Amino acid sequence: MSETRRKLTTIFCADVQDYTRLMGADEEGTLASLKRCREAMGRLIESHGGRVINTWGDGLIADFPSVVEAVRAAVDTQNELAGFNARRPADGRMLFRIGINLGDVIVEGDDIYGDGVNIAARLQTSAAAGGIVISSTVYDQVRNKVAVGFEFLGPLMVKNVDEGVPSYAVKIGDTRDETPSAERSGPARPQPAPVMAAAKAETTPAPGGHRLYGVLGIIAAVLIGINLLSWQGVFWARFPVLALAVVAALAWNRDQNRFNRKITLLAILALGLAGINIFTWTGQFWAVWPILGIAAVMGLRWSMRR
Repeated sequence: MSETRRKLTTIFCADVQDYTRLMGADEEGTLASLKRCREAMGRLIESHGGRVINTWGDGLIADFPSVVEAVRAAVDTQNELAGFNARRPADGRMLFRIGINLGDVIVEGDDIYGDGVNIAARLQTSAAAGGIVISSTVYDQVRNKVAVGFEFLGPLMVKNVDEGVPSYAVKIGDTRDETPSAERSGPARPQPAPVMAAAKAETTPAPGGHRLYGVLGIIAAVLIGINLLSWQGVFWARFPVLALAVVAALAWNRDQNRFNRKITLLAILALGLAGINIFTWTGQFWAVWPILGIAAVMGLRWSMRR
């Protein structure tokens, strides 16, 4: 039997637009910026459950078990790097192009090979500076799960692949170059009405989180009102209100992209324990020990991700 191992995975490829020009203008400054951007990208990839497989020159390749998390990592990366570039002169900005594909790959050690990787690399070269291009296999998995828009770009021709690979640009805001650099087998066809409607809906952040906060707030207010109107000397509503606050914090952490979700989850747990201790106060702050343990774990995770 063949010892070749294969797996289905999400391939994430990235490189820098005009890297040669940047190096020619300022080698040391460009290398320092590249290192900083790669560290940020690696941190975000890890926080979304991915792993960096390899880096070369200005390029990077990673893979993810989750298609949705791969796209979220790409969006978070471009948003964070946009903030970094906003403080730099226009001709010194380090703009990454990202391509993402879902495909079956050959696994050898820590490396992956095959058409799935080649397609991701080709998608990356077709992306606008500061943009993201995904294959149709990725689009089918994320179209209703990520709060971004999509623009159909048409079939992308890839070496050793007989038919063009349908591709989509991820619309995450103002990209520096809206013209895709790759040649395609024909003009981009108009999107079907359902796809256009989905893209329009996904361009606006999902309102589900706001509705959840509103519902939890109403429930908390009702519980407090019932407690006060039936007052018998005990504020029993404090425990369900604390539970609702924890649920709201967990929902916020699920959707936020600013902080590492695992570290923030530990912080929420620590605050919940502190709240229980305060609401059941008997003269002893027993929560200090589990909170100290949580703080130690948070410190270890922070130092490892750095």
